[in-house]
Amino acid sequence: MLYNEVRVFFTALMFFTRIPCPSWVDHSEDFLNKSSRYFPLMGWIVGGIAALVLFVGNFVVPTTIALLLSIIASLLTTGAFHEDGFADMCDGFGGGWTKERILEIMQDSRLGTFGACGLALLLGLKYLCLLEIAQSSSVITACFALVVAHASSRLTAVTFLKTHSYARLEGDSKAKPLATQMHNSSMIIAVFTGILPFALLAPMLGFKVLFLLLPLIATKWYLGRFFQRWIGGYTGDCLGATQQVSEVLVYLTLVVMLHG
Repeated sequence: MLYNEVRVFFTALMFFTRIPCPSWVDHSEDFLNKSSRYFPLMGWIVGGIAALVLFVGNFVVPTTIALLLSIIASLLTTGAFHEDGFADMCDGFGGGWTKERILEIMQDSRLGTFGACGLALLLGLKYLCLLEIAQSSSVITACFALVVAHASSRLTAVTFLKTHSYARLEGDSKAKPLATQMHNSSMIIAVFTGILPFALLAPMLGFKVLFLLLPLIATKWYLGRFFQRWIGGYTGDCLGATQQVSEVLVYLTLVVMLHG
């Protein structure tokens, strides 16, 4: 039992990051399905690595450069897995007007104008929000924000496995193994690990930390309706886009709160 759970964890680590895993971890579809429960926990790891680079880098180079290195570290850790999904979604919904055409465009590995513009603006907004948090509060706050945003945004994305159906019939290697309904026990694990990092910001924000749930709820509600209307559910790219949008909105909400 414990061995299986450890294997599920490492399967999630292998699937969602580029971190080396033991050789006995494979691409078993059963374990891939179960690994979705640890999606928010992967946010702890990715956000933690980004936070560590920011914290250490701040002692060596200016904060502006340390922040850029931090974002680069997160991209290297995931292989830009979710950023790629966001770009594909921008291309698909920007250039397609039917479900079939949208799905066809999203399946194309080439980057289009909508994807390039969307990705540039997303990364720029992410950088500026984190810089503002570091300057208006502290680098430590920015470090905590990274962990909170990475974990909670992945929770937002994984909830689609519970509430929506898979839209693509074939060919989407990013999410097809995960395209099953989550068990309640798995969702409880995901919710707990996705919300727990909020405690990092509680000492400085108090009960106001709960306001960071608002962008997550709003993102899920809006994108859920949007995806359902246009393609009848979600795809792997939709999950990646949800994670990226949720992450940036957590930073943006924190900026507003710190200026309030």
